[in-house]
Amino acid sequence: MPQQLTLSSLPLFPLGTVLFPDGELALRVFEVRYLDMVRKCHQAGAPFGVVALESGAEVRKAGAAPEQLHRIGTLATIEELNSPQAGLLTLRCKGSDRFQITSQRLLGHGLWIADVSIIPADQSVAIPAELQACADLLANALQSLRERSGEAGSPIHITPTAAQLNDCAWVSNRWCELLPIPLELKQRLMSLDNPLARLELVSDVLEKTGIARL
Repeated sequence: MPQQLTLSSLPLFPLGTVLFPDGELALRVFEVRYLDMVRKCHQAGAPFGVVALESGAEVRKAGAAPEQLHRIGTLATIEELNSPQAGLLTLRCKGSDRFQITSQRLLGHGLWIADVSIIPADQSVAIPAELQACADLLANALQSLRERSGEAGSPIHITPTAAQLNDCAWVSNRWCELLPIPLELKQRLMSLDNPLARLELVSDVLEKTGIARL
């Protein structure tokens, strides 16, 4: 078995959301602890780690206890960075590999860094016939969102390929981003190492919410 890739001193960005592989994330950065980190990552073409919060807030308050972080997160690569005004950065990132934190430490100015091991990417698993409706519904949902993308500044512009719509991991991940499900459930789904099982659980959610019958 090949040795798992590890990364040392990966800067972390704790958020009240879950980033999935191949997912997009827009951020407005204004806290001092992140401004320098984001600039350095962008200049070096290096990723940072997005982890969901178990407790605590995205914006740190004086006297607050340190954030509690989930142990599994996703690498984020900056694809676009802008500075509309002093002390503010806006960036668009894309998720890549998942990772598991092996150790973490909080620096004096509030930035978390961690040693992590990279989780192997999901295997490509074709969508079985009994779950084909999940892919068809997703294609329709993404088309509808694209058509409305000019309304209220919606950022959705994903045009899936046929290969993506026949991949359990890709379809389940996009549904996890779109569905209004609790953060803890999104985290558990992202952490699963079986993309078929993830899609089966997504199918259950679609059934229970009535989306599958639309």
